[in-house]
Amino acid sequence: MTNSQTKSELDISDRLNRSQRAGLLTLRIFIGWHFLYEGIIKWTDPEWSAAGFLKSSKWILAGFFTWLAENDVLLILVDFLNQTGLVIIGIALIAGLFTRPAAISGMVLLGLYYLAHPPLFDGGLVSAGGDRYLLIDKNLIEMAGLYLLFAFHSGKILGLDALIQLWRKV
Repeated sequence: MTNSQTKSELDISDRLNRSQRAGLLTLRIFIGWHFLYEGIIKWTDPEWSAAGFLKSSKWILAGFFTWLAENDVLLILVDFLNQTGLVIIGIALIAGLFTRPAAISGMVLLGLYYLAHPPLFDGGLVSAGGDRYLLIDKNLIEMAGLYLLFAFHSGKILGLDALIQLWRKV
């Protein structure tokens, strides 16, 4: 810390202890891997389409999601944006590159998944297979994790964002 910097001017990621930094780094890599893997699986499956997911929506935006699924041109665009978005967000999080925009993009994407299939309207309560939730599902949990990555500038923890910040100071 230089004389001209006060503790309040330091980035929050600079004030974390080693364990906290390790936890955020692990969370960033795990969520990044999940996004990357989901995108690659969708990319490499020629039969994959978001159509079934969109058409089975049951909440306030069900009409919009069904409209997207039934319009061939829009469905191609939705499929491309979903697959590509998952891969780009995953790579960005793993590399710690543009982590904050990646975290926001991930939260938006997961928010759309949640709006299409909120657990309140998808059966609620936990089934024997563990696939059902009530209000809080894996999308909201992962969104909370992405918010933490955003709030704590996690790309500055062993990420390319830290190198970019150093380069800008030179």
